[in-house]
Amino acid sequence: MTNTLVPPAGPPRLLAYAQLSNSVGDGAYYTTSALYFTQVVGLAPARVGLGLTVGWAVGSLVGVPLGRLADRRGPRGTAVLLALATGLAVASFTVVRGFWPFVLAACAYAAAQSGLAAARQALLAGLVPAGERTGLLAHLQSTLNAGLAVGAGLGGLALHAGTRAAYLGVFALDAVSFVVCAGLLLRLPSVRPGLPAPMVRNRGGLGVLRDRPYALVALLNTVLLLRLPLLSLVLPLWITRRTEAPAWLVSALFVLNTGAVMLFQVRAARGVTGLATATRAVRRAGWVMLAACVVFALSAGASLWVAVGVLVVGAVLQVVAEMDQSAGSWQLSFDLAPEGRVGEYQGLFGTGVTVARTLGPLLLTTLLVEWGTPGWLLLGGAMLAASYAMGPAARLAAGRRAEDRIRRPELVP
Repeated sequence: MTNTLVPPAGPPRLLAYAQLSNSVGDGAYYTTSALYFTQVVGLAPARVGLGLTVGWAVGSLVGVPLGRLADRRGPRGTAVLLALATGLAVASFTVVRGFWPFVLAACAYAAAQSGLAAARQALLAGLVPAGERTGLLAHLQSTLNAGLAVGAGLGGLALHAGTRAAYLGVFALDAVSFVVCAGLLLRLPSVRPGLPAPMVRNRGGLGVLRDRPYALVALLNTVLLLRLPLLSLVLPLWITRRTEAPAWLVSALFVLNTGAVMLFQVRAARGVTGLATATRAVRRAGWVMLAACVVFALSAGASLWVAVGVLVVGAVLQVVAEMDQSAGSWQLSFDLAPEGRVGEYQGLFGTGVTVARTLGPLLLTTLLVEWGTPGWLLLGGAMLAASYAMGPAARLAAGRRAEDRIRRPELVP
């Protein structure tokens, strides 16, 4: 992979276009959905939070079975169907008028999104050689951030208008973006299914959950993903409640993060080519994240412009840690998954994002906004410990893969 923002022609570029399509819609949706559900639908904020939490909890449970479905039936067709299902779920939000219909729509949306993520990873694994997957994922992450930025701008126009029609236009845009995504995925070459269903069942009813070393790697990655609510929720609260920095700094730090990922994620992933380099990248991310937490803590009580400078430094460190951790975890998630069962294993690995976004806001607001400096130090220490534990866990999982090849060669296509 070259260090360009546009991936090579062929399947990699089609995957990037599909990513761009639905990320533009998602960016607009994320910007406006909370106000739509509260101001247009008329739900109480607490009920919106509860409904979304229930939805993402369901999504975390169905990721593995939907990933397994992609392995058995073929990832391209499964991804296309789940992209269409996501678009339909988004469209259903426009007719929701009460709490329970909202919960059902949120569950459908989160389930389809979780399954789509696993199926697309399985599709990528079938189309791209092992040595190029992390590089392509870096391209896709850059594309994702670019799309989210464009979508957020469109969402901002809807917020400025403030009308029901403007909000409905955003939801229509997001629904259509997933239809376009499905059409682009359908243009990709077909990938044959992985292991036949009888072979998968021979591993036991729990499937990937019986692979404890891989499950441990996924759990450690979930700890590292607790950084996800920082930018969207915790830092805004920290800045407005604990520092003298102006509120506009929240949007400036968001732009800094998305712009840095868009421009430098490919470069950050370039040196990650195997298990050893992946675990080093994760370990390095742990140290940088610890430094970011210390710097963020120092912003409390500082004068206005000192606080601004400290928070910018912390945000730079945080995004560097994010890019290293992302590159390392992508490599590990693919290298440690057995061929033919990538969708199922990615379904489990992807639950880390769902869990971090579901439990992270409550945990981190208590830990950081309420506790202050001790909470920041505790979070940084937990990140560092998880990053160092990743190396032994990855070696254990790699040993498990080698044993499988020796003891059960019929499970290796």
